[in-house]
Amino acid sequence: MSELFDAVDALVASRSALPPPAERKRLRQGHGLTLDEVAAALRVRRATVSGWEAGRTEPRPPERDAYARMLKQLSELYPADVPVPAEDTTVPEEPAAGAGPGPSAVEPTQDTVAFQAPAAAPPVVEPVRVRAVPAGPAAEPVNAAHMGPAAEPGSSTPAPPAPAPARVSAGAPRRPAGVGPMSRRPPAGPARTAAPAVGADPRFENGPLAVVDAVEGQVLAYCVGGLVLDVPAKSLPTLVEWALREARLGQPRLSGSGKDADPLLVLTEAALERYGLPVALTEQERLAGRIPEGHKVIKQLTRANWQLTKRGFGPWGRVYRPAQGSERSCVQVCIPSWDALDTRHWADAAQLEPADLARLLGLYASRVMTPRGSTAVTGLELMTALHPPTRASRPDAAGKRYSEHNPGSLGRDPVDCAPCEAPDGHPLLAGLPRFHQRTPAEVLMEEAYDWARPLTDTECLHSHLVGIDVNMAFAAGANGLTVGLGAPEHVRQPVFDAKLPGSWLVDLSHVDLSRVRVAKDTWAHLDASLLPSPFTPGGERPTGPAWYATPTVAYAVELGYDVHPVEAYVRRDNGRYLDAWYQRLRDAYLTTMADLGVHADLPPQEFLAAMDGYRHRDPQLATLVSAIKATVKGGIGKLRERPRGEGWKPGQPWRALARPTWRPDIRAAVISRTRINMHRKIVKHAAFTGQYPVAVLSDCAVYACDGPSPLDFLPYRDGKPLPGGFKLGINPGLVKHEGTQSVLWGEGVREQFDAPGLNLARYIKDGTVTHTDNGE
Repeated sequence: MSELFDAVDALVASRSALPPPAERKRLRQGHGLTLDEVAAALRVRRATVSGWEAGRTEPRPPERDAYARMLKQLSELYPADVPVPAEDTTVPEEPAAGAGPGPSAVEPTQDTVAFQAPAAAPPVVEPVRVRAVPAGPAAEPVNAAHMGPAAEPGSSTPAPPAPAPARVSAGAPRRPAGVGPMSRRPPAGPARTAAPAVGADPRFENGPLAVVDAVEGQVLAYCVGGLVLDVPAKSLPTLVEWALREARLGQPRLSGSGKDADPLLVLTEAALERYGLPVALTEQERLAGRIPEGHKVIKQLTRANWQLTKRGFGPWGRVYRPAQGSERSCVQVCIPSWDALDTRHWADAAQLEPADLARLLGLYASRVMTPRGSTAVTGLELMTALHPPTRASRPDAAGKRYSEHNPGSLGRDPVDCAPCEAPDGHPLLAGLPRFHQRTPAEVLMEEAYDWARPLTDTECLHSHLVGIDVNMAFAAGANGLTVGLGAPEHVRQPVFDAKLPGSWLVDLSHVDLSRVRVAKDTWAHLDASLLPSPFTPGGERPTGPAWYATPTVAYAVELGYDVHPVEAYVRRDNGRYLDAWYQRLRDAYLTTMADLGVHADLPPQEFLAAMDGYRHRDPQLATLVSAIKATVKGGIGKLRERPRGEGWKPGQPWRALARPTWRPDIRAAVISRTRINMHRKIVKHAAFTGQYPVAVLSDCAVYACDGPSPLDFLPYRDGKPLPGGFKLGINPGLVKHEGTQSVLWGEGVREQFDAPGLNLARYIKDGTVTHTDNGE
């Protein structure tokens, strides 16, 4: 019976009598209390009390009870007929609802926020309701310019107190009284970010995305910063409408001439059931990458005048209506249970609680961009977002503006690649015999390293094999790289120009690695049999003319050898297209690693200690690191996307060819420069120490030495590394410890699998060999 009495008391308290808003302010001023003093006593924000006094919001329990008690005592001291002094207004209050160019914002209490009704709400959308979640792991505010590091997990410095929930805009209908506490809260944890950034775009004040979940018949949207919105939508079409019109989701554009990011809705399994979608795809649907067009939910969208892209409704869906002028009506949909979040890059993110998933994806959105698909798709979209193809022209005589080409971008229309840059099956190669095997003199083969050699007798006497890995190697290869922006120009008997991006047919077989130039006037004599060639992915020496990207040919000149190209496809319209892309991803990576306690410019020993076990300090942030790195590699790979099913036949065009960002020449240039960067460090290291790698795989090199640490073979003098060689550190282009195994392990696995060419760099991390690799 006592439980019933408690429930009745709570119900009565939820309707505690309060004087009118103007009277509340009069009573506070009569006692000489400031907004800050009242807010501190009630443990709410100053703006919250201001909202109560202005009538914009109403307090809810438990603050309502305490606020009513305070006002009742003040009313006894200052009856209505007693004048009170004017309030000191040295601290400006937040603007009233509707003031200024955008909707005003009021701070929520720790439990709920109520709203005033808007002037005109879309007829199909119900009111948005908001629940602020205290004590949860807050995500970064969504501000494209904010890249500041969060508090370090595991550091001796205490984490800052949890920030107040993200600001909630006024202007929505007032929330009905009596709504109970939320059914699910994010797990408690240390706050990792500061309060929302001042000046954040009020259009997107609830963040870039929401994870939509259904709990006991109630639909909730988990946003960044611990904010939870009540979702009134009863169907997927109204959910899309709600996301666009009421939820204030999205992200400001990354470039002045670009477009704002569309809201992203992430649907949990419970939300899928709630809106009539399957929890998992059938095998046929999985292969097709979508649910059937006749599905009832797609029919609902069609009846509501929503459209889908040609890819249909799959793990990453896009629901839109044709743009009206500059106004976009588009919502992105992510469905983790349909394998939208690849476990290779997102680990177990699909299994996270909604609040944790919102935090993880919110961090990715604020540091990279709102995901538009896989990490590869997002990496490619980021290039376009930073360099939009068009911009508004200057006003003409009549004051009108037009869309024009944006200098430094790839433009709006795709350009043809050179025949040597075209992958097998491209329409440019339709005239070749069906089973023709193209030679190096016919095709550009710029790929990452996959090279290994047997250990020498001296190396077999060492105790350990130590692998080092280049951080963000492909991002570092893109940094400062000049790439073509327009179509190629065919030139015969050209004079090589290292500043001109393109593809060159040239014979580099005469380059002798036994004598190379390592500085302007310094030559080194090396054992070429222990080195991979810089000109082929497999490390073998070329035997005749072959096609190479500009960085590869430039490296031959750097080593001290003349080059005489036979022909070339050059791009005179060029620029450093990838610089902004590199910088954003670099900053995202470094900021996240700093959150995990690994900072730039640490001394070598401290860096190795900081890297030891960093993934266990915060598994979600470790997943974010993996996603950022996958965004780099995947984005570069998407520049030469191959056909995927769809009934494609060799010689026919495929969908990706219609993109301006289908640029195999840019991909080749980045990979070429990445491989050359690795070889340059290998040569400098060999010239200085006499040590040679026993295996190289992409951005990982393995050396034999007499200790388990990279410091057992990397040369450091007074804490300074070899100039131009390998340097330990977290910055892109520097190296970290990849793994250590014994020399006996290396020889043993090669003997076990009867594979002398087994690339030990592939397994050096944990020593587990899952399949053979005979080096062919």
